[in-house]
Amino acid sequence: MPDRPGLLTFDRAGLVRTGIGFAAVIAIALALLLTVVSCRQGGPVPEVRQAEAERMARQQLVTSAHPLASEAGREVLRNGGNAMDAAVAVQMMLAFVEPPESGLGGGAFLLYRDGETRQVEVFDGRETAPGAAVEDRFLGPFGTRRPLALAVVSGDSVGVPGLVAMLHRAHAEHGRRDWEDLLAPAIRAAEEGIEYPARLAAQVRRDRSLRLFGDLRRTFVTPSRHDTPRLVNPELAETLRLLAEKGPEPFYTGEIAKDIVDAVAARRPWPGDMDLDDLAAYRPVVREAVCASYHKWEICGPPPPSSGAVTVLQTLGMLEHFDLAGLQPDSVEAIHLIAEASRLAFADRFLYLGDPDHVGVPVEALLDPDYLAARARLIDPDRVMDQALPGLPGIAPILEDAPEVDEEETTGTTHFSILDSTGNMVSMTSSIEAPFGSRIMTRGFLLNNQLTDFSFRPRHEGFDLANRVGPGKRPRSSMSPTIVTGPDGSVRLVIGSRGGARIIGHVIRVLVATLDWEIPLQEAVARPNHVHRGEYLELERGTGLADHRRALRSMGHKVRMREMASGLNGFESRGTVWHGSADPRLDAEVRTD
Repeated sequence: MPDRPGLLTFDRAGLVRTGIGFAAVIAIALALLLTVVSCRQGGPVPEVRQAEAERMARQQLVTSAHPLASEAGREVLRNGGNAMDAAVAVQMMLAFVEPPESGLGGGAFLLYRDGETRQVEVFDGRETAPGAAVEDRFLGPFGTRRPLALAVVSGDSVGVPGLVAMLHRAHAEHGRRDWEDLLAPAIRAAEEGIEYPARLAAQVRRDRSLRLFGDLRRTFVTPSRHDTPRLVNPELAETLRLLAEKGPEPFYTGEIAKDIVDAVAARRPWPGDMDLDDLAAYRPVVREAVCASYHKWEICGPPPPSSGAVTVLQTLGMLEHFDLAGLQPDSVEAIHLIAEASRLAFADRFLYLGDPDHVGVPVEALLDPDYLAARARLIDPDRVMDQALPGLPGIAPILEDAPEVDEEETTGTTHFSILDSTGNMVSMTSSIEAPFGSRIMTRGFLLNNQLTDFSFRPRHEGFDLANRVGPGKRPRSSMSPTIVTGPDGSVRLVIGSRGGARIIGHVIRVLVATLDWEIPLQEAVARPNHVHRGEYLELERGTGLADHRRALRSMGHKVRMREMASGLNGFESRGTVWHGSADPRLDAEVRTD
């Protein structure tokens, strides 16, 4: 066995302002352990609300997590805007109507496909760690890992937000309408208010930790208790108006930047170390998409620091060596194969994937067909492998003394997909990480806790982890906005999801259902979720997958039934007609021409 790899070997290839006491800290931890970490959302998958005819389009389509956001995007398209214009309007409306999931205080990955050139660009708006960040940021005495629930609500968890800068750059390069006009619908809605969203009300009821934060209590908890509750956010409207008039400048070097820094520093008992220089230094990055073939299709997504595309493509590259098309959809045999391939892909993800501007990430080697074929041979169709360990790309399919996956992650995020009349497409996933992010709020928006996506331990069992904390570094993401094209280069489908690290499994499940089993996209989205991230095989509670528990456990799987609000949204081509999909687990709806 060769020497252990150093990752650089692959370079070739607001609480109350007065603070809180210990008892309040414990209360927060208990509340968050019941809400953020377990993330029990929803119940059995509801029926699809929209008829197929309402989801069909000839030229224009918007699908997102909330009907008001989808409508804002459609109106932009109807008034002469293109897909990138619509993306700005959709995201800004989501910042108001779906604040626990994304917004100005977070980040995003945006896939843009040009309808004329057919080229795919990736706009990376991932957050960055402050310049003062060190690798033991989330470690306590004697190297113990800080509990995730407490790390989430600390100032240490907040990364420099990238969404505003990224959207502004993407719009400047590809948009058609004036930036100011695109923010107007969200400003108007935040000022005038809307009927309190049903899903937001349910999230507020479940998350008792919100009552411990004065600004969150005033904005979300108190209004939700009224007989005719309405959501209104005049502070957000004022912030959006400032961004509409002046662009990102106030956010990164002006008055908004100062308020962000002050809010992070004021968090007790763990204030953050972000400063004005960190915000001023932020730059979005345009990257080349990661693409690989699966049967006759080409599948593209964002490269590192997102782990989404690499992990999806690794899993599919292994599954290609099995006859999934010959198995019954959602059968025990199919779920087992998908789970085992996912375990192996997540093992590589844990060790190798991080910010490519700071560590060597062997993307090409991880996606090499010979390597994935060797990894696939580790999978027994009848039995769970004892350990799913990383491989040594280009050298060996398994690294015998490597560590298994050892991480916790929260779930949150939102996704939307857009098609315009000239064939331009946007597939964008954005997030503030955990639902309600860090619980730090300023100027009407929540700040992210994305730095908890870093590996809390910089090294594990003797191996340096690519995703360890570092100054100016972008934490690894699971966002998986995806575009699938056929042999002739035409788009077959566009898809993405919410759900933290489960995003990867949600996208894999839908791709297998649509490409192997030829299930219509909306039906595939609504089918039960099953996800394996390294330790447990999670099956969606309240669905028919419960009938498979005994058989899967007899094969050696550690099975857990979980409630999983996936939030899959996208569209597919069927001849000359596009069919939109919206996850019935959310308030999601499709809007078409």
